[in-house]
Amino acid sequence: MHEIIQITWGAIVSFILAFTVGITYMGLNRKITARIQNRIGPPWYQNFIDVIKLGSKQTSIHHGVMQHMGPAFIMVTSVMSLLIIPILNQNRFFPNLNFHGDLVFLLYIMVFGPLGMALGAGQTGNPNSAIGVTRGLSQMAGFEIPWVMALVALMIQYKTTSIVDLMNIQVETGKWLMFSSPFAFLAALLAMLGMFRYAPFDIVGAPQELASGPMSENGGKYLFVMMSAGSVFAFAKLTLYVDLFMGGANNLIILVVKTFSLYLFPMLYGIVSPRYRTEQSVRYFWGWPSLFGLLAILHAMFF
Repeated sequence: MHEIIQITWGAIVSFILAFTVGITYMGLNRKITARIQNRIGPPWYQNFIDVIKLGSKQTSIHHGVMQHMGPAFIMVTSVMSLLIIPILNQNRFFPNLNFHGDLVFLLYIMVFGPLGMALGAGQTGNPNSAIGVTRGLSQMAGFEIPWVMALVALMIQYKTTSIVDLMNIQVETGKWLMFSSPFAFLAALLAMLGMFRYAPFDIVGAPQELASGPMSENGGKYLFVMMSAGSVFAFAKLTLYVDLFMGGANNLIILVVKTFSLYLFPMLYGIVSPRYRTEQSVRYFWGWPSLFGLLAILHAMFF
């Protein structure tokens, strides 16, 4: 009974931590981008204000059951992904629900959110939503290939499908997998650019031409759920990268330092890059990222 209570509290604290850190990173992204562009920009805590404001609003726009289910799909996917990923190394308070084979489970569960959002946005009847969904699914078909290849390479090389086992290997050997499996790390790192959908891969929202795409008909509490789910999902993905390739973290300070260091890559890459078209985005992920993924599998099999 005590163990169940401990896991439950760990899951609750994990969600609060993920939401807080994710929203903070999103706010810092806006602030840093503004400063690089020689603007003042909003304060780093502006996203917290926006979330509270959106959560307190009501909306009278209803297009059907799937519009309600779309944001719910994203939130469920984000929370489930977070609860499968271990937060800290050998920490009993953040063990969450990881199990042997959790990498295979994550490959499936991380796709459900975008698919649910596609169904929800498609029911609104807004052409901007439909175009954004089409672009998003096309781009997902691009970055999922190098991402899956990177994970398969790790599974082959270390003969495990457990995140905890991969973390323990790094602790025991004293060597991060980003150095012992460099091709897998490069493939996963480049695939991360598509996962965060910052420029040049922000073709899904494209506010200049699509009025935010799938979110066009979603405001108030719908947008509150989407922003919350996005912040949790961002933290979950960054933590997964840290666990797989950077040896995990022994405390929350190290975790924040490592995750923010990773977060800087798609953020800064997006600041200096113009937006791709859909076909350019897919072609990019099927180029060097997929090549690194293939090299990672070959390296795992023969070296």
